[in-house]
Amino acid sequence: EVQLQASGGGLVQAGGSLRLSCVASGFTFDDYAIGWFRQAPGKEREGISCIDRSLDSQYYLHSVKGRFTISRDNTENTVYLRMNSLKPEDTVVYYCNARTRNYNYWGQGTLVTVSS
Repeated sequence: EVQLQASGGGLVQAGGSLRLSCVASGFTFDDYAIGWFRQAPGKEREGISCIDRSLDSQYYLHSVKGRFTISRDNTENTVYLRMNSLKPEDTVVYYCNARTRNYNYWGQGTLVTVSS
C-alpha cells in the first residue's frame, strides 16, 4: 500500500519556523520526484517546492524562495520542508506528493497556522 505520511504542522507565530516531514512507503522512493503543495480553502492546490530524484534540482515558488528549504533522505524515504520566517499568509494545509511520468501519489495534509 502506497502511503505518504505528512507531519510537523502546527501553530507558530509570524517569523517563526517549522519543519514538515513526509515519510513514504509502498513504492521505490528514490525513483520519484517529491514535492510539497499547499491549498487554501476555495483555492487551487499550488506547488511550492519540489526536489528531483537525484537531489540535483530543486524548485521553489517565488513567494517562498529564500524562506523554505526542501530536502530528502533517500535512505529514510523521507522528504522535509524547512519553513523559516513564516507569515500569516502561509497558513494553509500542506501536502506532499511523489510522482514519476506514470504515477502520482498524494499524502494527507498537515495544517500550518501562522499567527500575526
